[in-house]
Amino acid sequence: MKRGVDVISLAVGDPDLPTPQRIVETLCREAHNPVTHRYPSYEGLYEFREAVANWYYRRFGVELDPATEVISLIGSKEGIAHIYLAFVQTGDLSLVPSPGYPVYNIGTLLADGTPYFMPLLKKNAFLPELDAIQNEVLNKARLMFINYPNNPTAAVATLEFFQKAVNLARKHGFILCHDCAYSELTYDGYIAPSILQVEGAKEVAVEFHSLSKTFNMTGWRAGFVVGNADIVRGLSVVKTNIDSGLFQAIQRAGITALNEVKDELIPIKETMERRRNLIVEGLNSIGWKLKKPKATFYLWAPVPKGYKSIDFTARLLDEAGVLVTPGVGFGDEGEGYFRISFTLPENRIEEAVNRIGKLKF
Repeated sequence: MKRGVDVISLAVGDPDLPTPQRIVETLCREAHNPVTHRYPSYEGLYEFREAVANWYYRRFGVELDPATEVISLIGSKEGIAHIYLAFVQTGDLSLVPSPGYPVYNIGTLLADGTPYFMPLLKKNAFLPELDAIQNEVLNKARLMFINYPNNPTAAVATLEFFQKAVNLARKHGFILCHDCAYSELTYDGYIAPSILQVEGAKEVAVEFHSLSKTFNMTGWRAGFVVGNADIVRGLSVVKTNIDSGLFQAIQRAGITALNEVKDELIPIKETMERRRNLIVEGLNSIGWKLKKPKATFYLWAPVPKGYKSIDFTARLLDEAGVLVTPGVGFGDEGEGYFRISFTLPENRIEEAVNRIGKLKF
């Protein structure tokens, strides 16, 4: 790669569209209020937790107690990392999807746990084959993470799959964590479910969510975890000793987002859908055979025959100036794939496809 080359980065899942104006206006107003300048509560303002509970009921039909079943997070990534410190001890098994969001594995290792990787394979629609996990492993497991809609594969899951995971957690006594960050980025009429909709989920499960992807607030670092009160309390103990809570002005802006912002999200989803169509149809026109994902702003695509994922993505960068993420970066089972994030304007996506099309594979 020569210095000064115009690199088109389709590697990072960071929306380029602005945060809806009403949310920004709330932040500006509340940042001028001296009350918000003091230390916030560790678990989050009650009004914020109440807004989360109300949003969950409207969106999923799930009832939550704001006092015991909801806490705020400094982005869902923070909570995902900290839940391992709350519950995983030396030698405990943690069931981790592969490919998967790297924090699931790293969080396990930082807590001195042992990751047990659940392969996400195309033949299984990129769902873990729960029936294939041996009872010996399940009995030793302390925690399982699943994530649908999925990063990096963009796969989706049904309530039937969630019910199977919940039943397994109840039977073997492990904590079930669901990363639901992309539930609102869905297309073609698909509506993503919450794991808390299934029977018995609150006995064993918590769900992580974020304002990042739903409201284009990645830099704001605002999220929450909901579900089983004892698990939520355990995570809260770690947070109490490690962080100082979420800036109250951001929480107030989050309340506006959860309570008031809905119509503004329609053009955002429409834009992402157009970009999805553009990248899929563009790659298919030059030799790929891809289906349009129903959710997220990611495309999970196989590398051309004869390539490893790192070799292929390195060639795209060196010869086309297009940066994508090698699948192996998400775990061993990601080998043979690459991930594209369609979070750039359409003209840049078109240019990226044109550059890739000029290469011979």
